[in-house]
Amino acid sequence: MSIVTKSGDEGRTSLFSGERVWKDDLRVEAYGTVDELSSFLGLARHSCRLAETRAAIEALQRDLVRVAGELASRGRAFGRPLLPEDEERITRATKALEERIALKGFVLPGMTPGSAALDVARSVARRAERRIIALSREAEVGEPLRQYVNRLSDYLFMLARSEEASAGLLTYV
Repeated sequence: MSIVTKSGDEGRTSLFSGERVWKDDLRVEAYGTVDELSSFLGLARHSCRLAETRAAIEALQRDLVRVAGELASRGRAFGRPLLPEDEERITRATKALEERIALKGFVLPGMTPGSAALDVARSVARRAERRIIALSREAEVGEPLRQYVNRLSDYLFMLARSEEASAGLLTYV
């Protein structure tokens, strides 16, 4: 089987359900942005110095496969959907980082290679959330998925600050 199918040459693509939609469909925009986010997280994973950050990023990438699959699966199940426990897990992790790193004001992002990559991923996560919200106004998007993506940028922010704090480079504006 070849990766080249030529089936998208006219501007359409297939959802997991088999339905053909335009490549600029809100659903495709949403899962495409989630895919972009996962790619930036892959870059961040290789730029971070803390093993715990790299492990957290890999777990997030695994979650994002589920997020993208759920977004691409109108009317047909794709693996295990996001559950409230997934959002609760990253909320707990964010709060644990907040307890370790007391923020004292606005920070200057990107003080280490790893935090810079995480800050880019954070901004892509926010765009993914905007695309998902736009989609949710037209089609059903599960509440656990929306909540997870809403929490994700906060978690990425704190992971970036953790990288900076570990290098003694957490800088306030």
